[in-house]
Amino acid sequence: MSDTATIPSEIRLHQASRSLEVAYASGERYQLPCEYLRVYSPSAEVRGHGPGQEVLQTGKRMVGITAIEPVGNYALQFTFSDGHDSGIYSWGYIQELCLEQERLWDAYITQMSVAGASRDPSGPVLIARQS
Repeated sequence: MSDTATIPSEIRLHQASRSLEVAYASGERYQLPCEYLRVYSPSAEVRGHGPGQEVLQTGKRMVGITAIEPVGNYALQFTFSDGHDSGIYSWGYIQELCLEQERLWDAYITQMSVAGASRDPSGPVLIARQS
């Protein structure tokens, strides 16, 4: 795909289902759960500063997106309902998350199982206000 093919033609946040719909000019459409976007945040807080420094994100099942801001002409920055807002999602990274969703989600679920961790929040859940 060319660089322009990585730029979505439409992005729509669905608050009720806590998902981001991403569409491309080619006709492809993807539903990315907010939890998935949060646990695969490109931020150093999640990815660490090098291989092997990744931090498993737990308790994110109910997380939503409260704001979406463009970053230049190349990326988006999300604010999540748990306060996380430091990852910059380039168009290429968003496309990778779309194309690799099944594999990445399966890897995440496996990591959670191995760690004996839960996707459910352990404390009070912050619910994003509907606008």
